[in-house]
Amino acid sequence: MSKPTIAQKPRLSFWQIFNMSFGFLGIQFGFALQTGNASRILQTFGADVEHLSWFWLAAPITGMIVQPIIGHYSDMTWNRLGRRRPYFLTGAILSGLALFFMPNSSMLAALIPPIVVGAGMLMIMDASFNVAMEPFRALVADNLPDSQHTTGFSMQTCLIGVGAVIGSWLPYVFAEWFGIGKTAEQGIVPNNVLYSFYIGAAVLIGAILWTVIRTKEYPPEVYATFHEKDESDSGHKGGLSEIFSDLANMPKTMKQLGLVQFFSWFALFSMWVFTTPAVADHVYHIPAGDTTSVAYNDAANWVNVLFGVYNAVSAVYALLLPRIVKKLSRKRAHAFSLVMGGVGLISVFFITDPKLLVLSMVGIGLAWGSILAMPYAILSSSIPASKIGVYMGIFNFFITFPQIVNGVIGGPIVKYAYSGHAVYALVMAGVFMFLAAIAVLFVKDGRKIQIIEPAVNKS
Repeated sequence: MSKPTIAQKPRLSFWQIFNMSFGFLGIQFGFALQTGNASRILQTFGADVEHLSWFWLAAPITGMIVQPIIGHYSDMTWNRLGRRRPYFLTGAILSGLALFFMPNSSMLAALIPPIVVGAGMLMIMDASFNVAMEPFRALVADNLPDSQHTTGFSMQTCLIGVGAVIGSWLPYVFAEWFGIGKTAEQGIVPNNVLYSFYIGAAVLIGAILWTVIRTKEYPPEVYATFHEKDESDSGHKGGLSEIFSDLANMPKTMKQLGLVQFFSWFALFSMWVFTTPAVADHVYHIPAGDTTSVAYNDAANWVNVLFGVYNAVSAVYALLLPRIVKKLSRKRAHAFSLVMGGVGLISVFFITDPKLLVLSMVGIGLAWGSILAMPYAILSSSIPASKIGVYMGIFNFFITFPQIVNGVIGGPIVKYAYSGHAVYALVMAGVFMFLAAIAVLFVKDGRKIQIIEPAVNKS
């Protein structure tokens, strides 16, 4: 009996791909506001610097739980909105509400301490970002033919960079260009941050709505004509037992990459949590506990600009990586990038002029751009095609686990080993980047294949 003919997906136009990807701009806009301002807001509500990493545990924990669940159920969902759109629309609405309420947590001070509300909003925000983000990665594979996958992911990468840069810079622009207040009373978030979060909520929801309205998904009967039925897939009835079996039998390359990911993401988590207090203390020389002065808020606004710089560098660098790989190799290109990230992080300790911190962010941007692409490129060579989905999901544990470890021990290390000086957490992060660079050189890289498009993962 002959096999049924597999139809080819039609090619989509530039604007169809743009519309399909535009929602990612909103997601990264909101994510940039979170990474650049969450520590600042929590400190405003009374969090000590050594406790910040505990509050940030919400991100990797929710990512570890939410991402595989959303990925699993979005695979099986088909309704009037489609397969993926119901999830990133729901995530957008929840993310927008969290962006609105987190900086306004003091409104509930009479009932609940603002720090508790703020931490809760951080957890809800991160879970919502994951709900919105995860289905976008599958949407490209769902709607585009193989020949357009690179175009689709490149479009996402471009819009991700644009959203991240604007979201990172907005508080600084409001304060320095438009004169919107950058200071407030103790326990109150300044207006420049408040308005940035309002705009972030509107942009996130608006961008997702644009994609939902302007993008169509194939109905199940049409989608089935583009894919050969996998007889080995009986509906994934193995459930958790199958996942644990795959976990136990993961390829050697994946295990080796796990060590690289541990060092890399431990370092990134330290950067996101401690850059604001580190710059305020070490570069601006602001006393601990001061979150209301003009100087502190200048430092926090400048950190937003710096985070925008590293995101912009990473977006450009990701497009250059294929050429670099041709001259070096995937392992050496990633090792070089991680070393540059380590240099960037450690250089913060030696810089006294805030403007020179831009140079630090260049190195960090090179590492970030490579971290979002190279491990996945190497991994894809070592796993069977029928297991790509489950192993990519399992691979996410190597991202979330180091963040959880850092979240538990990072704060006490800053308090007891570094006497509250967060800049040493950045130095430690730089050392971990160097360890990641060494570890990647021992990874067994499999077949030589074309580099896959950068993946975006916040948690």
